[in-house]
Amino acid sequence: MRKVLVAILSGAALLTVAGTASAVTATSTFNVTATVLKNCLVSSANLVFGSYTPNTGALAGSSAITVRCTKTTPYTVSLNAGTTAGGTLAQRLLANGANTLQYNLYTSAALTTIFGDGSGGTGTTAGTGNGVSAASAQTVTVFGSLPDNTTNQDATPGSYADQITVTVTY
Repeated sequence: MRKVLVAILSGAALLTVAGTASAVTATSTFNVTATVLKNCLVSSANLVFGSYTPNTGALAGSSAITVRCTKTTPYTVSLNAGTTAGGTLAQRLLANGANTLQYNLYTSAALTTIFGDGSGGTGTTAGTGNGVSAASAQTVTVFGSLPDNTTNQDATPGSYADQITVTVTY
């Protein structure tokens, strides 16, 4: 019986030593990194002057450009001259076939600075991003004027349109 008891105790001792030997560990670390890139998102709403009757008064309108840029990212908003042939930043044109109506876009309701690309005396709008979530959106307002003081505004009836490209540089 003594041999059996010694054998059992010896086996238990070996299991304890074996269990302790398997508890040895080694560790390591690794870094986790990410790079946040500058990014801007832009959207815009149509500017609608409405119905125009020649020689009865100018029309005004406005449109909103929504800019969402990563936090602290400086940006500049500029507008092109439009897609109507003959239109320039100084004098944009709405078209209905070969017929045109003069109009322009401005950076403020005072209609003092033409909203363009910064060339030829035109202005742009600048800002700093708050983030790209919808809650962080910043609005830039474009003010439009369709004047009624030129002979070119005595136009043929019909629907007139132009298309402006908004560029956000960041």
